[in-house]
Order: sequence, then C-alpha cells, then structure tokens
Amino acid sequence: MKAVNPPSRQTGFTLIEMIAAIMLLAIAFTVLMKVAGASTGLTQNASTHSEAAMWARSKLDSVFVGRALKPGSSSGQFNARYRWQLDVTPWQGAGSVTADAPMHLYQLDLDVLWGPPSHPQSAHFRTLRLSAMQANP
Repeated sequence: MKAVNPPSRQTGFTLIEMIAAIMLLAIAFTVLMKVAGASTGLTQNASTHSEAAMWARSKLDSVFVGRALKPGSSSGQFNARYRWQLDVTPWQGAGSVTADAPMHLYQLDLDVLWGPPSHPQSAHFRTLRLSAMQANP
C-alpha cells in the first residue's frame, strides 16, 4: 500500500506582512530624511555664524588702529550680505577714573547683522580697548 503524505503547508510571506515591511521602511526613511535635513540646516546656521565671527574679529582688530578711540556709534557693510554696527563707550567697570589719566579703557560693542532688514539675524561681540585720551581742541 502506498503511503499518503499529508498536504504540505507553503512557506513564505503573506501580502499583509509585505505591506507592513514596506510601511516600516517608508517610516524609517522619512525619519532619516528629516534628521538629514535638520543636520543640513544646522550646518548652514553654524557656517553663517562662523563667517559673522570672522568679520567681527577683522573689524575689532582693525578699528581705530593708529588713532585714538572716540566714543560714539558707527555702522557700515562688510559685503552685500553682512553689515555692522559699532558702539564705543568709556568703560565703567573699574570704578571712577581720573580725567587726567593718560590712558582710558573703552568698551567696543559690535553687532554683525545679516538677512533681511525686516527680520535680521545677528551676533554680538564685545571687547575692551586701551587708548590714549583724545586731546580736546
């Protein structure tokens, strides 16, 4: 007599399992693309801030070289993208300073701005500079 084999069950993935796997891959890919996009945005932001810091350092290193500091405000443009505003004030942090002192300490506050004038981005830089007293005419 011949042996009867029981019907074999087919192995493989069902259609629902395939759809679930594709959906999981699509969700993972979407999350990965959002992270990559955010990373690109952060890199661009860091780049613009680094460039603003470079312009600020250049301005603060070269301002009033060869001449006495004078309190007041000034502004200008580095290039078509970046502009600046500089405020010079006598420094008041050390208490009272005699008027006849040969050197005085000044605070330089520099704002570097970029972006549209209606909603600019900015970076603020502050330093102190020692300068001879300006002679009064």
